[in-house]
This record gives sequence, C-alpha cells and structure tokens, in this order.
Amino acid sequence: MPITKSAKKAVRQNSKRKKRNLGYKRKIKSLEKEAMLLISQKKIKEVKDILPKIYKTVDKSAKKGIIKKNTAGRKKSRIANLINRKSSQ
Repeated sequence: MPITKSAKKAVRQNSKRKKRNLGYKRKIKSLEKEAMLLISQKKIKEVKDILPKIYKTVDKSAKKGIIKKNTAGRKKSRIANLINRKSSQ
C-alpha cells in the first residue's frame, strides 16, 4: 500500500493510464479481428474501407507509447500484405 502522498498519486495515475492503454490495445485487436474475418470471407472492398481506421489507431497508439514504433509498422505491414495477396487471387 502506498504511504506517501506522491505514491498515492502515482497509483491513481497508473490506473488511469492502464485503462487508456487497454482501451487502445482492445481497439487494435478488435479491428484486426474484423479485418481478418473479412479477409477470410473474401470481402476485400470492406477491408480496404476499414484499413484507414486500423492505420489511424495503430499510429496513435505508437505515438503515445502504448505500442512500439516497429510493432506498429509490423501490424500495418502484415494487414496490407494479406489484403494484397487476397485481392490478387
């Protein structure tokens, strides 16, 4: 248990940040799952419509330090490659 005033404040800050970070991570995961589902159903047009949302969310979370820059790039690259592979088939 925190004893000092600054330690109590740090606990409050950590809990707020944790909620915000989990929100971003959940949003990224749900958008990725939605994209994968649409790709498996071969609905490439719909995936291309939600691709900017995915990019925006991933970039914002990388900017805020929730995920690392290379992780963001990897996620964006993998989704784009999947879309390109499925659309060429």
